[in-house]
Amino acid sequence: MSHDVYALPANLPVPVDDGAADHLVGLELPSLVLESSLGPVDVRDFGVIYVYPRSGRPGVPLIPGWDETPGARGCTPQSCAFRDLYPDLGVPVAGLSAQTLDDQLEFAERNRMPFPVIADPERRLGEALSMPTFEIGGFTLYKRLTLVAEDARIVKVFYPVFPPDANAGEVLAWLRSR
Repeated sequence: MSHDVYALPANLPVPVDDGAADHLVGLELPSLVLESSLGPVDVRDFGVIYVYPRSGRPGVPLIPGWDETPGARGCTPQSCAFRDLYPDLGVPVAGLSAQTLDDQLEFAERNRMPFPVIADPERRLGEALSMPTFEIGGFTLYKRLTLVAEDARIVKVFYPVFPPDANAGEVLAWLRSR
């Protein structure tokens, strides 16, 4: 079955706040260098890190059950919204998922991402911060959340994120309200 990675289907299940990110505000981002679409980067260097489960590729089937899993669908629309609002955010931004560097390079090139798209297949950031994950199709993936940091300390967490394509606008509104 074909699907449009750039559009959100109707009637996606809404994720619920399970409290799995409640501990993150106040934590310091670790000094952690990971590979990205723009080369090695340290996660401490970003003011916004949006964390997503897994971006799709046109023509590649979804993992079975993807659209039925709350919070799974919408990585590409979320990323494209951050791309489009990037000049207005005024802070360094990065996207991050547990996908491989090859996946992130393809995604960043196809979508003309102006900021790093970070590959964390070993979920090292998640381990350092005890970030929430879920299991699907034999993969352990990050649950969607967005971290806002000042001086490498997390000051705001958006979790759960829904709808994903509105998250960049919510982050921008929050940053402007400070």
